[in-house]
Amino acid sequence: MFDRPVIAIIDDDEAVREAFFDLLQVNGHACRTFDGAESFLACYGPGEFGCVITDMRMPGISGLELLEHIKAIDTSLPVIVVTSHGDPSVRLRALKCGAQAFLTKPVGQHALLGELKAALRGSGNPES
Repeated sequence: MFDRPVIAIIDDDEAVREAFFDLLQVNGHACRTFDGAESFLACYGPGEFGCVITDMRMPGISGLELLEHIKAIDTSLPVIVVTSHGDPSVRLRALKCGAQAFLTKPVGQHALLGELKAALRGSGNPES
């Protein structure tokens, strides 16, 4: 039996978490939401998630720190960064640390779904 990969949505803004959750659920994805990196890491287990969608600026562990931590323990887990602060140097750092994509809020649903599709297929090309 084929199980859908679970998408982790990590954002300290409840409205953003709910919006992403609803969008992904409607499009057939299994999701879990987390209000911060700490709560995600407390539930993380190898192979438990198919992709992570994370905010960049959160209290405690930032999205960039989370990305670095994830890539240190599981290089194959794709991470999509979604942030309202599109600083080019932060974008470059996130991509160098292994982010699948770096999207700026407000993010269009087609952009997010396209990057998620690419991440789940293991490709860097959203049209694959």
